Amino acid sequence: MLRFGILSTAKIARDAVIPAIQDAENCVVTGIASRDLARAQGVAERFGIAEAFGSYDDMLQSDAIDAVYIPLPTSQHVEWSIKAAEAGKHVLVEKPLALKAEDIEALIAARDRNKVLVAEAYMVTYAPVWLKVRELLQEGAIGQLKHVQGVFTYFNRDPSNMRNIPELGGGALPDIGVYPTIATRFATGQEPRRVQSTVERDPEFGTDIYASVKADFGSFDLTFYVATQLAGRQLMVFHGTEGFIEVKSPFNADRWGAEEVELANQKHTVSQIFRFPDSRQYRLQAEAFASAAAGETAEIVTLESSLLNQKFIDAIYRASGHEGWEKV
Repeated sequence: MLRFGILSTAKIARDAVIPAIQDAENCVVTGIASRDLARAQGVAERFGIAEAFGSYDDMLQSDAIDAVYIPLPTSQHVEWSIKAAEAGKHVLVEKPLALKAEDIEALIAARDRNKVLVAEAYMVTYAPVWLKVRELLQEGAIGQLKHVQGVFTYFNRDPSNMRNIPELGGGALPDIGVYPTIATRFATGQEPRRVQSTVERDPEFGTDIYASVKADFGSFDLTFYVATQLAGRQLMVFHGTEGFIEVKSPFNADRWGAEEVELANQKHTVSQIFRFPDSRQYRLQAEAFASAAAGETAEIVTLESSLLNQKFIDAIYRASGHEGWEKV
């Protein structure tokens, strides 16, 4: 059993990741840390966690912890991931891992130097929904893929929310723009060559609140938009010469809606619907990470893949400053 320590009592940890790890077959949460010991103790009591720590450093020094999950604000992800790696802990760090691709390079060096596992927590890459999409594309179920469409939006104008605070790494692209990019790269196995984009920022917060993107993958295009101040919507569509694949609940598969993949033919006739009730993508993520940490064969999101995804996001920001294409 891989013994996890949770570095912060963040909402994503309480609502999704801690329950998933506790539900997993090969890992368990044995510690939780907060800068407020009483808060850590409260969460520990709620989930039956053995140890509570009043500082992150104390947990990193504990022999009762093999790995840490880091759900801190984005601006602190790389810093604490490196500290955890230097302490000899495996690291599962919440997305987005970084705000610039160059910051990930230092973490790759720390991973290699300390011979630990470090992975970005893209739960979608472990979801049966996305494994099925990848399988259908590989089988040629829709012929030649020509276009991918994506959307991920929600409405949040809370000034105290980290998503609206630039210094903490807020913004639409870091928070949710990374999902259409990682999902397309994962499902197709292809990388973008160049991008065009429009990015709109909130005049009060300074964060990007809307982005419209076109990416050239060579044999197909990806277009998507993300927003933090639009009515909520999620959808991904893969359109080919022989049909299309529609992913009904692509990102928050266990909370947004029906976990379905719809396969349609040239005549827009639905030929198959694949349903995945209660796929538990966070549990699958924890189990795959624990298996990989134990040296077993398991597919995870490598730091090298995270670096490529961040280069994609960086290029989108650069492209928004001018007309025409920007090389990824």
